[in-house]
Amino acid sequence: MQLAKNGLGTTYPNPLVGSVIVYNDRIIGEGWHHKAGEPHAEVNAINSVKDESLLKKATIYVSLEPCSHYGKTPPCSDLIVSKGIKRVVIGTIDPFAKVAGRGIKKLMEAGCDVQVGILEKQCKELNQRFFTFHQEKRPYIILKWAQTANGYIAPNVQEKREPVWISNSYSKQLVHKWRSEEESILVGTATAIEDNPNLNTRLWQGSDPVRVVIDRNLKIPKESALLDGSIKTIVFTEKNKVLENEKLIFEQLNFSENLPAQICEKLYQHQLQSVIIEGGAKTLQHFINAKLWDEARIFTGSAEFKNGIKAPNFSGKLKTKKAILNDTLKTYRND
Repeated sequence: MQLAKNGLGTTYPNPLVGSVIVYNDRIIGEGWHHKAGEPHAEVNAINSVKDESLLKKATIYVSLEPCSHYGKTPPCSDLIVSKGIKRVVIGTIDPFAKVAGRGIKKLMEAGCDVQVGILEKQCKELNQRFFTFHQEKRPYIILKWAQTANGYIAPNVQEKREPVWISNSYSKQLVHKWRSEEESILVGTATAIEDNPNLNTRLWQGSDPVRVVIDRNLKIPKESALLDGSIKTIVFTEKNKVLENEKLIFEQLNFSENLPAQICEKLYQHQLQSVIIEGGAKTLQHFINAKLWDEARIFTGSAEFKNGIKAPNFSGKLKTKKAILNDTLKTYRND
């Protein structure tokens, strides 16, 4: 699982997978899946073994069921069988329709001793984005905001089109790291207009997420950073489809219906496995009220506002709490 996490943000649309090969209680090979289209974890682990003759007496551990189909790479289950590895320990079954138990079946039919469901809960949590996407037909949803010590998310009035920072620079950099790990990031109209955000990863090395913005009446100025064409951007509006290109896509929604559910359906159609919802308060509250969120990451800074826009109202199970200098970061799960 530790190896698998090295691929967070680079393996989409594939899951995170790690693999270790053990002979006589000693690790002789290890690997993880680096990027879609490149060798899978099991291949990298097998290729790292210096003495291939040991494979026939070794055990291969893999966090997710080895694939059984031809995609951009050959089936890993076939490779395991061809190398004569007789014992296979698997964290969890792959929910992807083209695998879903077929890899395990193929290994067992070839005479392998297969164990499934080792640290299964942790292995599923490792790939919560992949599992949510394939089983619930929607992206994994992360809510994120920063609030003052007295519970405000923003001041009432802003004179300039730029963000008002509540959290410190280290927290800000961490947010950019998160962006590099997820497939998309969403804001509402007010945030787009008032803050003019870039929603990129300029403070961290990694891929920029697809930008998503709700703009019912197409009020966001054309010169806004979100519409500059530098990053793929999806605009949700009730207007008829307007001029678009490869980087700027307009999707028409019915704003009188369940908007969060419609957004999830469209993001699923765009094959986006995860989304960070960055604001504002109204947009965040819509998803909370619709019970469409999986994780909430909340920074609380030391500053206070005399008045302003209150932070969203929600309840969740506290998962982690840590200090980032004078900021407190709490992570919640929607159980």
